[in-house]
Amino acid sequence: MNDAFFTTSDGEWFTPTDCSRGPWDAAACHAGPPTALMVRATERLVPDQRLARVAVDLMRPIPMAPFRVAAEVRRAGRSVTLTEIWLGDADTVYAVARGMHLRRAEIEVPTAPVQGPDLAAATQGTFPIRSTVHGLPAIVDAIEVRYDPRASQGDGGHTIVWMRTKVPLLADEEPSPFQRICPLADSGNGISYNDYLNRVLFVNPDLHVSLHRDPVGEWFCSDVVSHWHGDGTGMADASLFDVHGPVGRAVQHLLLMPASSQ
Repeated sequence: MNDAFFTTSDGEWFTPTDCSRGPWDAAACHAGPPTALMVRATERLVPDQRLARVAVDLMRPIPMAPFRVAAEVRRAGRSVTLTEIWLGDADTVYAVARGMHLRRAEIEVPTAPVQGPDLAAATQGTFPIRSTVHGLPAIVDAIEVRYDPRASQGDGGHTIVWMRTKVPLLADEEPSPFQRICPLADSGNGISYNDYLNRVLFVNPDLHVSLHRDPVGEWFCSDVVSHWHGDGTGMADASLFDVHGPVGRAVQHLLLMPASSQ
């Protein structure tokens, strides 16, 4: 087990470790850790506002090889700032994201009371995808898992799962709350699946994460259902929680294909 998802010597170019490898392809990253790097870039660009939303388009598989992350402001505002983030190398852009940052202001207001899942009632388990296509060390080895007893215990379908990453994004840096939740946010399709990897591949070409407040702590929960359809498309829809209650939502659109086609 490596001690972080990435290494870097300059804070601009990043090399994935085994912890970032996805379950589908030995040469490709899981999209969660790279999304966290893109979040890191936009948060550093707009430090005086809260990142509320990131929408990532995965143009190509992100390689298990060095890549660069860069961000720029597309629209600056006192209340709302919009950014664009790129992840790629000298020849190829692998992912493009758009961030929305909102101003912070102290205000006393009520909010809708929602009872979230209880971490204390959850039972220890393993990541729902118990074996990868390639059999190499991957992100599934870098995540600790606990299941809510009211739903699937890692056998697909509607699942309520708590996760904590065993390693930080970078070895010498404390990740922000948004960065910390990204690996879980991009795992919805692998948490709530409707058939097994040896029969169907369920790949997401995008990831949309919206947070209405900053998550707190290290344990985060995903209450997720994947909707699959016979035209080869679908969606994983996840409500996200911390130990204090709801924090937001993660959505992935899905491409479905027979495993034998790869």
